Amino acid sequence: MEWMELVKAFAVGGAICVVGQVLIDKTKLMSGRILVLFVCLGCILGGLGIYKKLEEFAGAGATVPLTGFGFRLAEGVMKEVDNSGFLGIFTGGIKAGAAGITAAVFFAFLAALIANPKEK
Repeated sequence: MEWMELVKAFAVGGAICVVGQVLIDKTKLMSGRILVLFVCLGCILGGLGIYKKLEEFAGAGATVPLTGFGFRLAEGVMKEVDNSGFLGIFTGGIKAGAAGITAAVFFAFLAALIANPKEK
């Protein structure tokens, strides 16, 4: 792997995280709303064809953040609509995001097993 690829991924992924941190620090938006905003932004930019170019440029710096998940959902819906028609609106996002959703559930389960939560 070239160093320049690492630098681009770090710069783009870091910039996305900086935007999220600024939203947390400077607005009254709660974390859940920022999460939804990022996923929706990824969907919108994916639908416009902008996020694909960002992903090609930054690699994991664009695919790992929440905006990348939104892009993956939008991309899956567009592909599935081409293949299955109207039904693809409902099935495409889930098919495209299945790996990410499964990983999130699996690692959350592992964290729950390892952690020793205490009630406050």
